[in-house]
Amino acid sequence: MMRGSLLPRFSNSIFPPPPNSNRLRPPFLKRLSAPTAAPSGAQSRLTFSQNYRTAPNRLRSSVSESQWKQDREMATGDELQDPRIARISSAIRVIPDFPKPGIMFQDITTMLLDTKAFKDTIDLFVERYRDKNISVVAGVEARGFIFGPPIALAIGAKFVPMRKPNKLPGEVISEEYSLEYGTDKIEMHVGAVEAGERALVIDDLIATGGTLCAAVKLLERVGVNVVECACVIELLGLKGRERLGDRPLFVLVNAT
Repeated sequence: MMRGSLLPRFSNSIFPPPPNSNRLRPPFLKRLSAPTAAPSGAQSRLTFSQNYRTAPNRLRSSVSESQWKQDREMATGDELQDPRIARISSAIRVIPDFPKPGIMFQDITTMLLDTKAFKDTIDLFVERYRDKNISVVAGVEARGFIFGPPIALAIGAKFVPMRKPNKLPGEVISEEYSLEYGTDKIEMHVGAVEAGERALVIDDLIATGGTLCAAVKLLERVGVNVVECACVIELLGLKGRERLGDRPLFVLVNAT
């Protein structure tokens, strides 16, 4: 976990922006230089609560000590000190009112176009799970299919797709979960995993946590030990982490 004395102090000498661009500057430096500017396009998706984990201590003065401690406890590893996090965050675009009014859609397609940010994302996950003796990487449809296979190949695990109903051709086992209106299911092939295997469940984003929780339950029903769930983005206001209970969750970027 992070310690206050280890918080890095970014500077242009450590994290230089490219010519005619400020996209790769650490997001808290942008906020200090333009405190009233509204985020748009592919600007950083890091929330303030995560910014002051990596910013100089003076940025913590505006929050309570109890809030600081609570957010620090939510930190998921030393990776949050890594300058690659800022690059990943800056590459994610937010599209307002998509797919319906009031939704701030976290668009990872812009990050996938940025080969450095995409590689950084995969590298951070691989570095975390390489020595965890994981034999299964389970990717949740659909964007879990983007991140799961390269992680699985790099750590020497098999990739298992977790799909919506009627997508897999063979015999399946399914788990139902609740939506705001109605229910849905997630499925995987019978025999894809074996009891006693150690699994990582991966998706691009956790919102309410329903799909991710169903994927975990499906694996646990057949005797698989879910080591951790991992997502690129966590939408903090929807409390998906709480729905997972005591199951570990690792995320790179927080968003609201």
